Amino acid sequence: MDHGDHGGHGDMDMGPKCSMHMLWNTQIEDTCIVFKQWHISSRFVFALSFLAIILISLGYEYLRAYQRAVDRRIALALSRGKGRDKSSVSGRSTPELSGPDVEEAGLLSGRVRKAYAGTPVPIFHRTFRAGLYGAQVFVSFFLMLVFMTYNAYLILAVVLGAAIGHFVYGAEMDVEGILAGGDAGKGVACH
Repeated sequence: MDHGDHGGHGDMDMGPKCSMHMLWNTQIEDTCIVFKQWHISSRFVFALSFLAIILISLGYEYLRAYQRAVDRRIALALSRGKGRDKSSVSGRSTPELSGPDVEEAGLLSGRVRKAYAGTPVPIFHRTFRAGLYGAQVFVSFFLMLVFMTYNAYLILAVVLGAAIGHFVYGAEMDVEGILAGGDAGKGVACH
């Protein structure tokens, strides 16, 4: 299915001709990757594009590993800061209640208190983490669009980059976290 020529201008050259396939294909030339400007016009350009997609996919795995490292550093810093501050969450001088005591205290005072769920993250760290997350989402959707060319070679480039990136950046494992039912990672996910 060719959607590249809708103008009916005959022999007039309108720039690169992009073929769009909605089925599995192995076409090399006249394939456009995400943008009309990323037009594969020769086998050499295809080889460069193949390597570029591997690098983009590898970069996505790097972003994921970097995000985990940043989260560990922030958590470590917050846990150190939490150890210094022994005051209660509510600001009272009496000790905090937990478990069934929280429910009972609510019944006695008439107020319902929510149990403390986490440590607040400072705005700079939240902003930095949000920026990293946004970059991950952007790259993952970009790779999804490459995948949606249905070109077997380009799909292979995405998978190779992800596998190499996982091998390079996934050298460490949180065994206790995984055995406790924690998130082992999403892999190459669009979001």
